[in-house]
Amino acid sequence: MKSLRLALAVLSLAATACRDKPVDHLQRARDATFEKRPDEALVEYRKAFDALRHDSSPEALVLRARALKGAADVYWLEQRKVKEAVGVYRELIQQCPESPEALEARIILADLLRVHYRDLRGAIDQLTAALKLNPPQGAELHYLVTKLYFELGDYQQCELETRRVMERFPTSAYVDDALYLQAQAIAMMEGRRQEASRTFADLRTRFPDSELAPHALFEMGKLRADAGENEKAIETWVDALKTHPDPALVQDYIARARRRIANTTAAGVGQREVAFDRVRPARTSLEAVGGRPEEAAHEHD
Repeated sequence: MKSLRLALAVLSLAATACRDKPVDHLQRARDATFEKRPDEALVEYRKAFDALRHDSSPEALVLRARALKGAADVYWLEQRKVKEAVGVYRELIQQCPESPEALEARIILADLLRVHYRDLRGAIDQLTAALKLNPPQGAELHYLVTKLYFELGDYQQCELETRRVMERFPTSAYVDDALYLQAQAIAMMEGRRQEASRTFADLRTRFPDSELAPHALFEMGKLRADAGENEKAIETWVDALKTHPDPALVQDYIARARRRIANTTAAGVGQREVAFDRVRPARTSLEAVGGRPEEAAHEHD
């Protein structure tokens, strides 16, 4: 009798399992994730995905995207398994490219590619694809693209992308950031120091209350110092001291510029003294215009 009851219980559990729907597996996966049981959560997400594998209905596509996104998040956020997370995020993007989950996956994947694989081009590709979906955070994502180009050392493309950010999102909170990065990119290109300085000045004019305004003034001082205009650089940095969040840094640059001025002046004086010492004063007017010393000896005879 005991064995019969056990057999009936097993059959009952099997029948219950057969009746489980993908949404049930998804709910159990979420519960397991919340209760810090990631391995169990992954099993439930896999069951949900397998149950939806051959279902092409709109509802199934929605649930499939949620299952893949949930599994990828567990791999990344709970287990820190980067390789596995990247693989599932890519699978999600491939199978459900238009889903909201795919948009989130592209953003997360871009960060993983940048940080863990140093694949900056791959990160740019993911963010660019995300931007084509017109996400609400478009300005932020496009600004991240500009930063990636700067990190790549592609300053010309960085400058182009910052212009696009300002054109596409003129009222966003990222315009001053884009303008500051644009000035930095221009400064990195040969022969465009003055243009970079004007761009920093433009930021201060357009966004005087921006937290980047004192940093822009500080960078203008550095550009002037690089050009050998140490006095003007000091004047700029003294002005920056009023609002810069790190006055010690500014004071350090001022001190360096003053040392350069002092060293340059001292070196110049020393060179003049050495040059003067090398010239033997003429003893007579004839010797001064090129006469030989023996001729000069009879000058006053």
